[in-house]
Amino acid sequence: MTRSGRLIPLVLAVSFLAAATSFADDSAEAGDAKKRGRSFRFEYGATLQKLPAGKEVRVWLPVPTSNDYQRITEVSRSLPATADEGKEMKFGNRMLHFQTPAPASGEVTFQMVWDVERKEVNGLAQTTAKSLSEADQKKFLAADRRVPVNDPKPLALVSAAPLPGDRIQLARALYDKVDDHVKYDKSKPGYGNGDVLWVCDSRFGNCTDFHSLFISLARSKGVPALFAIGFPLPTDKTEGEIAGYHCWAFFHEQSHGWVPVDISEADKNPSMKEYYFGNLTPDRVTFTIGRDLDLVPKQQGEPLNFFVYPYAEVDGRPYTEMREKFRFKDR
Repeated sequence: MTRSGRLIPLVLAVSFLAAATSFADDSAEAGDAKKRGRSFRFEYGATLQKLPAGKEVRVWLPVPTSNDYQRITEVSRSLPATADEGKEMKFGNRMLHFQTPAPASGEVTFQMVWDVERKEVNGLAQTTAKSLSEADQKKFLAADRRVPVNDPKPLALVSAAPLPGDRIQLARALYDKVDDHVKYDKSKPGYGNGDVLWVCDSRFGNCTDFHSLFISLARSKGVPALFAIGFPLPTDKTEGEIAGYHCWAFFHEQSHGWVPVDISEADKNPSMKEYYFGNLTPDRVTFTIGRDLDLVPKQQGEPLNFFVYPYAEVDGRPYTEMREKFRFKDR
């Protein structure tokens, strides 16, 4: 849950985050009254600071989208200029983009507010799955810049014994291996970029590092997998500030569709380890999926490692002097 990776740093042939995707349909069956849920208002804002007066500032904001396990309703927006809405083509992630001259104060502030209704995701309970298209198979088996496929270093972690042939059992073996190999630890620098080779060596990290390693191993074994990112909600509070992002992963299995895993939460809460293989609590909101993202309109900087915080450029260069503020209140 850090800013690292923002600048180094919604699925499929049709958009994951547009409520019409096989991912959304497979992962959470609409109308299941047994699912737990949570309704809350989410405030997403930031202030750019120390801007050079008169320079052109461009800002992109990720926009969460409704699907079968979350309903998003925009409440308000407070932006310094008219924003254009866009959707990147690779994963269907939605975003707002605006540009404005930097004022003499050197600060630009903006905020979005949404109402969110979130359902629990029970991936293994879904049994009417849809097959992935050939294009989606290719997309979710391909390497990302920091998530290699068939690299000897991560594969060495699972080379000691034969792996199960059944895809669910295989994914569980990889889930366990990642949990055994990586410790949730943010006390030392280097974490948060989702760099698989780094986490193989370091053996610690945050949610980005856990799930990047899982995705690398799954894809290397022929299992389509994807990265999802958003924000967590504390279970012991009904309102307050949120310190940073949370991410998780999904793997695809023919009989169940997209099945979630949250390995970093399992590592922090061992009593929940069985649950977090195949299930997600409703205490979260998804913003985007995927890695190495080109925004709309395209940024001048490199593709984003992932997209959950605002991204800004000044004179065509990434700008990081930013103070974010994220809040929630249960409804």
